[in-house]
Amino acid sequence: MLFKSIISHIRRRRSMNKIVQELSKLSDRELDDIGVTRKHIRTIAKTNAHG
Repeated sequence: MLFKSIISHIRRRRSMNKIVQELSKLSDRELDDIGVTRKHIRTIAKTNAHG
């Protein structure tokens, strides 16, 4: 069970990092178009990461 928990955490972290990378590539204009500010990217990634 501990192993599954660790794997799940790693997957969520990777998913979160991927979301951060992708959103960070967008221009401020593109982020504004989708209603996101740079300071909220990590929060959005954390909320939407799946593992």
